[in-house]
Amino acid sequence: MVSNKTFWYAILFSSLVVACKNDNKSVRNTGELDAMVKTDTLFVEVPVEPAKRPIKEIKKELAAKGFKTFDYIVEKTADTILMQQYFIAFLKAGPIRSQNEEEAELLQEAHVAHLTKMYEMGYADISGPLGDNSEIRGITIYNVPTLKMADSLANADPMVKAGRLIIEIHPWWAAKGYGLR
Repeated sequence: MVSNKTFWYAILFSSLVVACKNDNKSVRNTGELDAMVKTDTLFVEVPVEPAKRPIKEIKKELAAKGFKTFDYIVEKTADTILMQQYFIAFLKAGPIRSQNEEEAELLQEAHVAHLTKMYEMGYADISGPLGDNSEIRGITIYNVPTLKMADSLANADPMVKAGRLIIEIHPWWAAKGYGLR
């Protein structure tokens, strides 16, 4: 007789086999994961590094959109890194923080929706709250060509409009294409 434990292991294993079965209909190209590697009977998507565009081409494209850039030469390796100007917005505690709990929650939802929209539209690259209870409540890094545009987008935030937050924006330089680690 098969034990209860063995029965459930068999069910789990069969579910995995069915879930991992690969046919042409289930193979898809996501654009990010282009190569398929066969390991026994399972197919595993492997990331393929995108072809690097020449810095000169990227600089030209950014300049046409109004972005400021400069080349930074790494002394040790003589590599050229393209630096781009972004705008960092400090979201600070505003003068109107007397909203009741329900109003504050609705404002927070609208604030997150605004930041999500900025990210999805390509105007903001990263946003997040700070981990302490200081005057600066969070940051957003805007990937736009001008201070005026960054200021306009930041001040469109429902939290800012309600006075719960105020914005302080500064130009900020970072290496183009480098991510957080």
